[in-house]
Amino acid sequence: MSMHGQDDGLAAIADPMHPPFAHWTLLHSYLLLGLTTLACLLPFSSKAFHIDDPLFIWTAQQITHHPFDPYGFHMVWYVTDMPMSAITKNPPLACYYGALIGIAAGWSEHAWHLAFLLPALAVVLGTYRLAIRFTASPLIAAAATLLAPGFLVSATGVMCDVMMLALWIWAVIFWLRAIDSGRPLHFVASSLLIAGCALTKYFGASLLVLLLAYSLLRQRRLVASMGYLFIPIAGLVAYQLWTKALYGRGLLWDAAQYARSPQHVDQASRLASGLVGLSFLGGCALPIVLFFPFLWSRRQLLFGSLAGAIAGLAVAMHWLHPLIHNPEQHWAWIGMQFAFYFAGGIGLLALVVADYRNKKDAESLLLALWVLGTFLFAAFLNWTVNARSLLPLIPAAAILMARRLDLRLDLHRDETRQASSRWLLGIRPGMPARILAVPLAFSTIISLSIAWGDMALANSERHMASFFHRQTQSQAGTVFFEGHWGFQYYMQLLGARPLEYDKFVFKTGDLVVTPENATSTFPISPQFVATEEILQIDPHAYAATMGLEAGFYSSVWGPLPFSFGQAPSEPYLLVRLQQPGEGAR
Repeated sequence: MSMHGQDDGLAAIADPMHPPFAHWTLLHSYLLLGLTTLACLLPFSSKAFHIDDPLFIWTAQQITHHPFDPYGFHMVWYVTDMPMSAITKNPPLACYYGALIGIAAGWSEHAWHLAFLLPALAVVLGTYRLAIRFTASPLIAAAATLLAPGFLVSATGVMCDVMMLALWIWAVIFWLRAIDSGRPLHFVASSLLIAGCALTKYFGASLLVLLLAYSLLRQRRLVASMGYLFIPIAGLVAYQLWTKALYGRGLLWDAAQYARSPQHVDQASRLASGLVGLSFLGGCALPIVLFFPFLWSRRQLLFGSLAGAIAGLAVAMHWLHPLIHNPEQHWAWIGMQFAFYFAGGIGLLALVVADYRNKKDAESLLLALWVLGTFLFAAFLNWTVNARSLLPLIPAAAILMARRLDLRLDLHRDETRQASSRWLLGIRPGMPARILAVPLAFSTIISLSIAWGDMALANSERHMASFFHRQTQSQAGTVFFEGHWGFQYYMQLLGARPLEYDKFVFKTGDLVVTPENATSTFPISPQFVATEEILQIDPHAYAATMGLEAGFYSSVWGPLPFSFGQAPSEPYLLVRLQQPGEGAR
């Protein structure tokens, strides 16, 4: 059902049969979604900076001093000192936003997390606004987006992904409105948002292909309005030339080469990448999976469950060697989780096929290309499978779920709107709201548990950095460290120095701290080791994003997007150094 132009000027529609919703309006939905978003994310405002957050913070600090040279500094992020322009693989728009935060509110965790609530709110409210055009259940689509682990966990960080998605959604909204109205202002607004999206994260440039395909199918010919897409193209070309002049190579092309560079790509087979991609897809879009009993017949559910069971058995029995990282894990439990997520991924892709077969219009094509294009990139083209790469498809998948829900429950918006305002809530007349609230309630519990586990891991790194600082501040010698991410941020903040592979200069008595759950580390030769000790910290969490074969930020860590169970302790190796022939002081 096409929804062209029906999302404007909606007023309250009285419904005396249902007093709680008799005067429900768009404003009520925006307030409900906004308050729910804040309630979900505010508890994480003290979360330690995590994973790649420091890269954005350091670049933002550079911008405050050199606004036209965002990457003009050096740092050790791998194992040697490198220019930031060679390290980062994201454009700087989110960092410019971060620079404004730093100038206005400082560089604390609270300041940054509170400021990054704005992009999160823009995603949720934008999904609702966009969903009105496509489905009679827009509130459910927006809630499913908010409560998806892939979104909720990402929104507790300060990287560029959620900001990119916010610009993406509003660019789509303005482009569709421009196609309907023909107004140049809408085309210009959308084009500028596309440019901003691509300059926040390079994947945003795929909006050019997505919206061009939609426009061609909708209008059946090339029209002059499509020329507005040259605005973001010009912006990207200018960015490529600007960064090439600054850093000797264009960073847009550099990032594209990095994504498929053999030395960076996870060397799993295509089959393994596809299986892991489906696992991440089903897990990151969990609320949609929990709605499957409302969307599919028993036979369809049985088929999906069988496929998941086979995949889970293959993982549990170690038949798929590229997916096995730690044979000592409880693989029966890991296989069960994999089976559920994998079946969810299959069901979600089936939503795309079913929707397009049922509608076969420009709107269906838009949603199909949005989901399938993102999935193919994340599973087969990116350097690794991760939740951040799948994040852009979650709103579109939620809208597809809501459209399928309309079809299965015979909830036709045009008919319902004449008699009731309950279409704003996505509640079938005569059906208790609590029934559809059940999968959302489960999603809330699960996603918040995962986000809490991720925060516990991040906070443990900050705690250990503070612990090592307290233990060594009165001792002679330099404190070095290996490992990066949030741990590096706090260690450097407290005065420790990153260990460089090609500049390993030290004195007897110096100390090296190495987290074992880290990348870009190298072993220290035994001849330089005076003493060594392992300390461990228990994050006190029962869901893991990195550990228990979970690799939310990279499938290098495991085939699950997240995993449930007692999160393992985080070990840290302390090595006291000595020059050969000298005793430790």
